[in-house]
Amino acid sequence: ACVCQKNKRVTNCRIDNGQCRCEAIGSGVTVDCSTLTSKCLLMKAEVMGSKSGRREKPKDAFEDTDGLYDPECENSGAFKAKQCNGTTCWCVNTAGVRRTDKHDADLKCNQLVRTMWIIIEMKHAERNAPLNAESLKKFFTDTITSRYQLNGRYITSVLYENPYITIDLKQNSSDKLLGDVDIADVAYYFEKDVKGQSIFHNSAGLNVSIDNEPVKFEKTVVYYVDEIAPEFSMKSLTPGVIAVIVVVVIAIVAAIVVLVLTRRRKGKYVKAEVKEMNEMHRGLNA
Repeated sequence: ACVCQKNKRVTNCRIDNGQCRCEAIGSGVTVDCSTLTSKCLLMKAEVMGSKSGRREKPKDAFEDTDGLYDPECENSGAFKAKQCNGTTCWCVNTAGVRRTDKHDADLKCNQLVRTMWIIIEMKHAERNAPLNAESLKKFFTDTITSRYQLNGRYITSVLYENPYITIDLKQNSSDKLLGDVDIADVAYYFEKDVKGQSIFHNSAGLNVSIDNEPVKFEKTVVYYVDEIAPEFSMKSLTPGVIAVIVVVVIAIVAAIVVLVLTRRRKGKYVKAEVKEMNEMHRGLNA
């Protein structure tokens, strides 16, 4: 037996060729404990854990987009392009995030679209003085490369705009080398760590300390950018965007109404003019 240091959502652990390998809860897929487990298998284990009562469902499980769902995973651990909940189905990206409207079971998802850019935005608690931007950048770069084993070349930016910290992870399908951890998995581990729900064995979460001073976070949001734009209809747009579209439509309709009324007025004037000419003509003939 062995302990899977990088994933506590496992069972039946054993040493295989010097490596600790375990079965992911909920799927039974064997995972390599020397690296990160895929987000799809982790989500499936979290759902199964919630159903069985082994652990509490996180209070923020539904905070991101559609929240936690029971995903269909490939044997490799990757998300299947099409995900369903009963008779309702949708297409996802490599991060398992919905990228289409929800449809019936006839929906076709031809390919698993790659998430090439992940933006992690965090807001730290109110402070007397701002953090040192260089120290902050070094902390997060070192943490992501060591704790989550991500090659540093995929960390394209760590930006500090008090009180917001924005981390950009970029990894095109052509960039990703065999054996490289996926940015979607890194973002998932990172988000859980920051929220104090760490996936690592015997870890409460990530202790962020900049220049020997602990930093607390109020909010963490993850944004996804895919290699192919998502396919959402009008009903999925934000109220603000819909309001702008409605205003434009109203303006266009108003312009058409004015144009029609103007033409109608001109038409009546022309008709009246013709009528008067006829009366004059009849008067002359008389």
